Amino acid sequence: MHFHILGICGTFMGGLALIARALGHRVTGSDANVYPPMSTQLEAAGIDLMQGYAAEHLQPTPDLVIVGNAMKRGLPVVEAMLDRDLPYTSGPQWLAEQGLRGRHVLAVAGTHGKTTTASMLAWILEAAGVKPGFLIGGVPLDFGLSARLGDGPYFVIEADEYDTAFFDKRSKFVHYRPRTLVLNNLEFDHADIFDDLAQIQRQFHHLVRTVPGTGRIIHPQQDAALSEVLAMGCWTPCDSTGVAAASSEDGDPEANNRLASEWSGCDWQAELCAGDGSAFRLSFQGQPQGRLEWSQIGLHNVQNALSAIAAAQHIGIAPEQAITALSRFQGVKRRMELRGIEAGVRVYDDFAHHPTAIASTLTGLRRQVGQARIIAVLEPRSNTMRMGSHAGALAASLDVADRVVVYRPPDLAWDAASALTTLGDRLSLCTELDQVLAAATAELRSGDHVLVMSNGGFGGIHQRILERLASSAAGD
Repeated sequence: MHFHILGICGTFMGGLALIARALGHRVTGSDANVYPPMSTQLEAAGIDLMQGYAAEHLQPTPDLVIVGNAMKRGLPVVEAMLDRDLPYTSGPQWLAEQGLRGRHVLAVAGTHGKTTTASMLAWILEAAGVKPGFLIGGVPLDFGLSARLGDGPYFVIEADEYDTAFFDKRSKFVHYRPRTLVLNNLEFDHADIFDDLAQIQRQFHHLVRTVPGTGRIIHPQQDAALSEVLAMGCWTPCDSTGVAAASSEDGDPEANNRLASEWSGCDWQAELCAGDGSAFRLSFQGQPQGRLEWSQIGLHNVQNALSAIAAAQHIGIAPEQAITALSRFQGVKRRMELRGIEAGVRVYDDFAHHPTAIASTLTGLRRQVGQARIIAVLEPRSNTMRMGSHAGALAASLDVADRVVVYRPPDLAWDAASALTTLGDRLSLCTELDQVLAAATAELRSGDHVLVMSNGGFGGIHQRILERLASSAAGD
């Protein structure tokens, strides 16, 4: 069959295209922004790409049009599809019917950590010889691609709560029908489609309703919003996760003892052995399972690992196998990814775009680098961030940084200077990318760490910072 995919260069739709191609279908696609790395992946798979959304892209007539959730009424290709009464469906619906049916789906949902946790879980299954299929909203470095069909009965999917399509306003994840479900956390987000947290909780409850009684739900014990979701009705056994007290050999014992009181009684517990999360002990229902030393940092990644290990155990992979796999886990592109080192300055790229994720990422880096200077460079790019829903919490989330550079785009709907005033003279607000570059590289010295945070390309600022540092070191 010939499928034409609208919005094909998005991470989800591009992954879906690769799966459709692996199933033997002819695949073409349209997107407003056809550019690497997704375009390179797709073209290498023999998929023809078209720039824009012209009606002519539906010639010759495809057997089915698969519609991404970025599509809106009024686009010429959408209007032509409707006028010509062509068969169409959403990406999540097609995936559920053609890629997931008959398979054991392991889904990872939540406001934060979906991509990383799904990548960890897929890697654990791969290391165990399971050869899972997966569709992840990022590129796990251990695989080098965001999606594949897989050979066995298992499929790992990042389960997003964003809406499905212009004709289906349910969350994407209600289509997937997982048997193993990870609920990472739940906060208000996606203010462009949800009015409040209660609306998001209702969608998560719909997801919980789809998990069979023979399945498993993994969730953090101390997440009030998720506890409320599960209290709406749950028909599936649950495993809880949490972080226990750290040993005093590293880190801050007082802080971690406070965590102990919050997370006691969990099925799965991590006892920190290093304050930055790079080592921890694992136990299940009070029984030691082993110690993990790995390259990842941050309390959020310890929690992600607990969830992935618990999910893998549900399909029979022993925790010690999972620990061995994660000790070799390389991470995910754009999740604390070290982009380069120039003149002794390390430049990282991170996807953080919500105050909780920003704070967690910065705290993890601080615990790793100690007193070294951290320069945080932020693009408030997400719809929710631009609308100002998180403006009140943003300054506190950036407080760990020694200097903060914030790009202020023209369509920002809130007063960044006022919202971030508590950062004082540590803050530089910039309206042009050249200003961001100048502010980010001003007075950098060997040993500094530059953390760039955005859920978009940010004008290639990471590479521009590295080039500026290299040029300065060469005396140009």
